[in-house]
Amino acid sequence: MVRSSLSAAEARRVALAAQGFGRPPATDVSTRAVNAAFARLGLLQIDSVNVFERSHYLPLFARLGAYDRSTLDRLTLGRSGPYTEYWAHEAALIPRDDLRLFRWRMDALRQRDAGPTRIDGVTRTAEVRRELHALLRAEGPMRASAVEHESNVRRGPWWGWSDVKTGLEQMFRWGEAVSAGRSGFERVYALPEQVLPAGFLETAPPRADAVLDLVRHATRALGVGTRADIADYYRLRSDDTAAAIAELTAAGELLPVRVEGWGERAWLHPDARVPRQLTADAVLSPFDPVVWFRRRAERMYGFHYRIEIYTPAPKRVFGYYVLPVLQDDRLVGRVDLKSDRQRGVLRVRTAWQEPGEHLDAERLAETLRRTAAWQGLDAIEVTDRGTAAAAVAGALGLPLVPHEAVDDADPPEPAEQLDAAEA
Repeated sequence: MVRSSLSAAEARRVALAAQGFGRPPATDVSTRAVNAAFARLGLLQIDSVNVFERSHYLPLFARLGAYDRSTLDRLTLGRSGPYTEYWAHEAALIPRDDLRLFRWRMDALRQRDAGPTRIDGVTRTAEVRRELHALLRAEGPMRASAVEHESNVRRGPWWGWSDVKTGLEQMFRWGEAVSAGRSGFERVYALPEQVLPAGFLETAPPRADAVLDLVRHATRALGVGTRADIADYYRLRSDDTAAAIAELTAAGELLPVRVEGWGERAWLHPDARVPRQLTADAVLSPFDPVVWFRRRAERMYGFHYRIEIYTPAPKRVFGYYVLPVLQDDRLVGRVDLKSDRQRGVLRVRTAWQEPGEHLDAERLAETLRRTAAWQGLDAIEVTDRGTAAAAVAGALGLPLVPHEAVDDADPPEPAEQLDAAEA
């Protein structure tokens, strides 16, 4: 039956089902299941913070259960695997074949970088880039830290890139260099011909056709969404997205719908399921597609979410690395997690129930047990901070431990700062 409207609850269930929620966690997750989940999402956002776990591992755990992270490493971190990396949302892992859909973005970023606000940096690194081209051609793929060059020194504090790193990132944005995997979570750079089929990028579709395919991918992954939701999935321009939506709607590949409580028109993917009910239990990465577009998370779930990593410690409300808690089709709480590997403990540094929601502490306790086991940690600690801390500790059968002042301090910063791309 063709739907012209959805209730707010139906829209939440459509979106979560499209994202792969609603299935019980598997006891043995195969490589095929990992590939299928990746295909459903279309991309995994990368972030360098690993106080709990690096973000690209978490969406698959939330949907599949305790999979072997080495399976994802084998698929994504090697030179010739089925996945590669580009600025697809932010920095993200994507199917290798999809890299061609971003050729137009490479050109747009080159044009942006030649603009008056950035041209000085491009000019400064021109000679370095020429040398890097020659070096990669002669030596093959390598990390920025492996390049011996007088310019390979930082120009500021921990986020200050050297001219070598800046030059490699410029080449990567423009498609002059591509990812050849990662080593120790540091990107390995290569010339396109060293890791891609001959002429791969040169045969990319025109911008309009590529955007059309990306909107197809986004709407399938979202299930239902507004133009802003659809545009955000791959960080597309609003006008490009609107043109693609109009074309797909005329072809019957998207269905216009009204969603209860949404002030904007939405579109439903024709293959999207509308489950009568949906059971889910997960903690979500701050960079999970369910919550990464904060406006959508607030509209769909009433969940106001701002990651506090970059908030000064005295101004944080919920904690440093706070993960939303998903139970069924609601975001009912948030927990600040840290994997204390030296002690073998999953530390729940704060636990909060969302105002107006019911957080089932027993269910969250079981989710935390599964999470600790997946992380290879033998114990869980819950500190006495947050509106749900006592209930979660009780459900785990644990005493609350005192909140430590060190938990309010900034942890050591990651070795690599991930820049944002706009086109």
